[in-house]
Amino acid sequence: MTKKILALGLLSLGFSSQVFASYGTGYSSYPMMSDKKFFSTEVTGITSTGGGVGAQVRYGQKINSALLIDAGVGISGGERTNRIFAGADYEIFPDYLNQPRVSVKTTITNAEEFGTRRNILSIAPTVSKGFSFWGYEAFPFVSIPMGLSLESGSKTYETISSFNVGITGNLPIERYSHLTGTLEAIVDLKDSYSGVFMGVSFPIE
Repeated sequence: MTKKILALGLLSLGFSSQVFASYGTGYSSYPMMSDKKFFSTEVTGITSTGGGVGAQVRYGQKINSALLIDAGVGISGGERTNRIFAGADYEIFPDYLNQPRVSVKTTITNAEEFGTRRNILSIAPTVSKGFSFWGYEAFPFVSIPMGLSLESGSKTYETISSFNVGITGNLPIERYSHLTGTLEAIVDLKDSYSGVFMGVSFPIE
């Protein structure tokens, strides 16, 4: 029982996302069968300047063994009030034996930040690996989203980057093991933001 509580605690500390800068890595690192579809609800918390608590929803689909696409919308308190985003994650190397999974995720986001509408194009190299935690499999990941943020009014742009680290896995609860939880912490590297995302994903048949 103690191990189950600890495993649940690790996941519930921050069920993601997905997709700011790119507004969270999302469920890209979680292994899925081709044509698998999911819908996720996420709580977002930005702790840096202009931050606040918010929520977003995300739809995703595994197109084939290498490609996953997702899209979503979100709202937040503070100065980052709303956004709409879409992304695609392409697997370069699979998670196999001692080899970690390596992929690249590209995301385009239209967001209102600090009273200004911005278009953000980012690319995020991502590394993940499956491990067993107290008998439950989970997938820690690290990604470094980098990109350009274009301010629609002044037509100026700036480069942005962040360091994202998280974990994704099925909930270690018998009745809810078909649900996937994800935790993601985001650290600002350049002109981005810091925060924590938490979410639960529901499979769509």
